[in-house]
Amino acid sequence: MPDFEETQPTQIMGDTAPTHLTQEPPAPPPPSDETPETPEPPTPRKRRGRFWLGALALVLILALGGASGYFAGLGDRKNAEKDQIGQVLADQFEMAALDMAEGRYGQARQRFEYIIQVDPNYPGVTEALTEVMLKLSITPTVTPTVTPSLTPTPDLRGAQSIYDRATQLVAAGDWNGAITALDELRKEDPTYQSANVDGMYYICLRNLGVDNIAAGNLEGAIYNLTLAERFGPLDGASLGLRDGARLYLTGATFWELDWDQVIFYFSQVYQSWPNLWDASSGMTAGERYRVANVKLGDKYFGEEKYCLAEESYLIALSIAPDNEVNNKAQDAGLRCRPPTETPEPTPTGQAPTEPSPTEEPGNGG
Repeated sequence: MPDFEETQPTQIMGDTAPTHLTQEPPAPPPPSDETPETPEPPTPRKRRGRFWLGALALVLILALGGASGYFAGLGDRKNAEKDQIGQVLADQFEMAALDMAEGRYGQARQRFEYIIQVDPNYPGVTEALTEVMLKLSITPTVTPTVTPSLTPTPDLRGAQSIYDRATQLVAAGDWNGAITALDELRKEDPTYQSANVDGMYYICLRNLGVDNIAAGNLEGAIYNLTLAERFGPLDGASLGLRDGARLYLTGATFWELDWDQVIFYFSQVYQSWPNLWDASSGMTAGERYRVANVKLGDKYFGEEKYCLAEESYLIALSIAPDNEVNNKAQDAGLRCRPPTETPEPTPTGQAPTEPSPTEEPGNGG
């Protein structure tokens, strides 16, 4: 029997073997710089932090919205309350005016005092209270038990008695006596009938200032009216008189020093208050204005400014006639506009004589 070599199973190698049986799967390519890394998933702690931040932002937004709405509503309520108070004050003012028209001065005074307590700057309330106080002073509600004396004396019977006496002095027109009584009342009780006392102070000081204007006491008048203004606004007449007194006194300070300044101030006083005067000189504003123009005219005449001198003299003559000033004005006018010389007329039919020409020397003959 022939010898046969023992055959062994042979492993198939080479390309013929199936690749899925002999090779491992390929490895993934390494990451490159251009490929973004995959973010790590958030941890539970980070998720809780983001949640609370969002909740806090939402709470802040809601709080700010609620606050803005609250303040807007508060402003609306304040405006509504202001309008309501303004309407109440307007109604009270209207009813007080009706009370005054029908003679209920005490009730009108109470309404005006209420308005002042709520709004001291309410338009017209100070003047109205002053007017009603004047009515009450002229027609006192308290019946006097003794005959009033116009000369105030110390009264120790209490604030009510002093108040009654001050009311009587105001009604009698004794402004100085009433002011003394009111000062005494303020020392006795500074809060007693304070609104009424302020009204009486205003009446006394205002009228005393006007009386001093009439008496030529301009400094005293200015002082009185300025004090009265602390208790209420001055009326147009007294305010104008105080302004005129100030202009008068300012112009007087330039007297004999600067006639241009004197005329500047007294021209204003003369236009509105020509009879305003001061007791120290006894001169009215019109007389001072006239004299100042005469003095200024003399000054211009001495400086040979004849046209200006004539103008000043004519202003003085427009205030009051004066023969001496009239002569000065005529003289200044002639010098301002001197007459022009006119040639003598030539007799009719006669030709004007011409001068004979001068003979020039000839060359001979």
